[in-house]
Amino acid sequence: MESTARAKPSLTEKAFWTMINAVERRLFSDRFIVSNKTPYDIIYQDGIMSVRHYLPLEEDEIQVGDTMVPVEPVRQRVPVVLVPPLAATAMIFDLLPQRSLVRYFLARGFDVYLIDWGEVEAEHHGLSLESYVLDWMPAALKAVRDDSGVKDISFFAYCMGGLLALMYTAVSQDRHVRNMVTVASPVDMHQVGIAGRVLSLVYRPAQIVSQLLNISLLDLPARFVHVPGWFNSFVFKLTNPIGSVISSLELLVNLWDREYVKEHTTVSQWFNKMVDYPGETIKGMVVHMGLNNRMARGRMRLGDQEAEFKQIRCSILAFAGEGDKLVSVRSAHKVLDIVSSEDKEFCVVPGGHAGVFAGSHAPDNTWAMGADWLLSRSS
Repeated sequence: MESTARAKPSLTEKAFWTMINAVERRLFSDRFIVSNKTPYDIIYQDGIMSVRHYLPLEEDEIQVGDTMVPVEPVRQRVPVVLVPPLAATAMIFDLLPQRSLVRYFLARGFDVYLIDWGEVEAEHHGLSLESYVLDWMPAALKAVRDDSGVKDISFFAYCMGGLLALMYTAVSQDRHVRNMVTVASPVDMHQVGIAGRVLSLVYRPAQIVSQLLNISLLDLPARFVHVPGWFNSFVFKLTNPIGSVISSLELLVNLWDREYVKEHTTVSQWFNKMVDYPGETIKGMVVHMGLNNRMARGRMRLGDQEAEFKQIRCSILAFAGEGDKLVSVRSAHKVLDIVSSEDKEFCVVPGGHAGVFAGSHAPDNTWAMGADWLLSRSS
């Protein structure tokens, strides 16, 4: 019988394909991007924000990492709404064909929607926390409910997305938010590593200076504090500079392997092409969420409305990464202290800030545990 195993390439072949892939990657990098491949319909759009509804899978089983996952034929009644952070694009939920949270949740039987905040640029500096929480979130959920025909929804949110989901649920007192899963969401900003310690130290002095001089960061024009995407990428990479160097070296060694280059290039786009943080949003985050740590204190002002987190009573599952250098375990755990939910759980899983959500171990940990937890609460 003739063997079907692929022969290992020779050094000459590796050198040839290294050159070919390097040139093509330099000239046509989009050919190596394999994110956002799961089909979807856009059911709502407002400016740069849109809402996606992912179509059911046609396969009987899908590959997730090295594991084959059967596709459940029965769809759960309660839809799942995915909420991305602000600095990273929605691609992180559908990162790779074999490492896609969207495809995994579809296979587990969920009706999957996603709120895409869009590509923020300098011209969008006026977008505020109120824009996301009071304007876009209600409109997005109305579109989901109209499309699905179901009032109850579940949130599955990552990082800042989790904070936006909490703010919306608190300020709206939406009793049809049935379940919420937050992944590496920094509720207690004074517990986010070195930056948190600095914020806690300058909190009182900043209050005194603001009162004496009658000035506030909130008074600054938003365009002056708008944070470009390249800076977000730079700060993110600083959390693991050695890892960035190792990743570049691994690419160089494996440049001959086209599939490896596709995966590396796609994942790198997550870190290299982050989007801007709107200036008005930065002002609110720094003053209300950072210096004053309002979320951790249980109450936060949004426009002319008050978000009281004790009004949240939905079921909550919160994740933290044991190796997360951006969001500490204590910061992510704080969500359980500010809500009134009786059904609430907290899990520490392997991975750093990116790995806990979309790393190679995420499907066996965050995804599987989150899906199992939601399944028992979505019928």
